[in-house]
Amino acid sequence: MTHLRLDRVTAYYGHLQALQELSLEVDQGEILAVIGANGAGKSTLLSLISGEQAPREGRVFFDDIDITSLAPHQRVRKGIALVPEGRHLFGTLSVEDNLRSGASTRRRGTWDLDAVYELFPFIAARRKHRAAVLSGGEQQAVAIGRALMSNPSLLLLDEVSLGLAPVIIRDLYAALQRITAEGTTLLVVEQNITEALAAANYAICLLEGRVVLEGKPDTLSQRAISQAYFGHDLGPSSKAAS
Repeated sequence: MTHLRLDRVTAYYGHLQALQELSLEVDQGEILAVIGANGAGKSTLLSLISGEQAPREGRVFFDDIDITSLAPHQRVRKGIALVPEGRHLFGTLSVEDNLRSGASTRRRGTWDLDAVYELFPFIAARRKHRAAVLSGGEQQAVAIGRALMSNPSLLLLDEVSLGLAPVIIRDLYAALQRITAEGTTLLVVEQNITEALAAANYAICLLEGRVVLEGKPDTLSQRAISQAYFGHDLGPSSKAAS
């Protein structure tokens, strides 16, 4: 079942066109990886889905309902949550207060404080500490946990692994697999191609606001990914390549 659908969306970042008539679908329970170089349109894509930015053209559908005109808080109530690049935690508040701030929608579901602490036991011991004193990996776990507290059916993650040590990245991606096992759909924007493709059921590569490569990760060759990522020798759109 299609959970999220974008229909020919065009968007601008300032005066620059960031997305060009982009269409995509995310199935329920899927992990979709969105890869691409800086400036490819990845963060703009998340802004459109979360409601922080409106498309110049095109429509956004969630469970077959047109949500193009809905504000961000309205989308959260419908089940869309964003983990932004940079985490954006409340640094002076405790870990637990940051987590509780994500539960304001009062959506029903399996995610509460106990479930988040079970998913990330290393932040349970830090629950009374201010978020500002946590390590980068701990802060990322709190940011994901805060989003989960809204009990989303679609979780958007922007650069999960940015600036983190490999062992922390592995732990976070293992947690993402457990999140999908609980029924949450994930859209993961990443420059860490290896981790993103290893976790995903399906992947797309953006270049200059267009989808230039897509397919199941095990059908995408390193050569095709490299060509798509840097824009070499590919047409407007390509499926799995040899």
